[in-house]
Amino acid sequence: MTPDQRRSLSEGRTVHGVELVDATARLGTMNMYLHGIGQATGEPVIAVRDALATKADPVSMVLANPPFGRKSSITVIGDDGRAEREDIAYSRNDFWVTTTNKQLNFVQHIATALKIDGRAAVVVPDNVLFEGGAGETVRRRLLNEYDVHTLLRLPTGIFYAGGVKANVLFFDRKQARPSKPWTEKLWVYDLRTGSHFTLKQRPMLDEHLLPFVEAFNAANRSARTESERFRAFGFDELMARDKLNLDITWLKDPSAADLDDGVPPEIIAQEIVDDLTAALAEFSAVADALAARAAGTVDPE
Repeated sequence: MTPDQRRSLSEGRTVHGVELVDATARLGTMNMYLHGIGQATGEPVIAVRDALATKADPVSMVLANPPFGRKSSITVIGDDGRAEREDIAYSRNDFWVTTTNKQLNFVQHIATALKIDGRAAVVVPDNVLFEGGAGETVRRRLLNEYDVHTLLRLPTGIFYAGGVKANVLFFDRKQARPSKPWTEKLWVYDLRTGSHFTLKQRPMLDEHLLPFVEAFNAANRSARTESERFRAFGFDELMARDKLNLDITWLKDPSAADLDDGVPPEIIAQEIVDDLTAALAEFSAVADALAARAAGTVDPE
């Protein structure tokens, strides 16, 4: 890092963030300050506000792990003094679709915030990859208007919240060209199948990510090669999938066929809990969708 780059970081002119909760913003600001980013006085590098409420200033890079949870909501105090949750559907003219799904809203927010040739790496739950309606609309716009080049399927057991199945979606913004989609190939790296981690007994380490980093080949993505865990899927192949489902798997988990493969029983038990929790979340989403349909407030297709 050059002296000018280091000075830019220390003065808070390079990295900026947005956080909804004051206490979390203070913690994040302190952490960044201890790492030489930002100053103790002046404008904080992390603003406290609703990131989805307004269009973001153009940025060249986004690294994001948006809050998990299917619906955007706020807490309001009713006439009886009780706190209630109200769902929010953000209506922004730069969004492709209006929805209460906060994950899809964050994907739209990040995509529209990128400058031309800007890059993004975003942690998203599985439902962003397969959900129909608004989800399909967002995926279709991304694949056509952005270079969605890589999907990293993360293993379970690496988040504090149980039952989280997540991925990292990598995409770049390009100049508009209506005659031809920007995504030519989506490379999918499956780090989930056959991987068994917990936060304490068997945590995920840097060394577990090294094979992906090498396969990613940031310096020359055109020279990527397929492997057992890394495969490329062409644009036409992706568009032909039902509802443009990007939840793509091909590996078989060896532990599913052989329970005596050395995986500790506490890890297997935790994975069962994670699977059941994830399934419950999906059934809850179905119930919410059916209730919304009955009330006539379904997200637009």
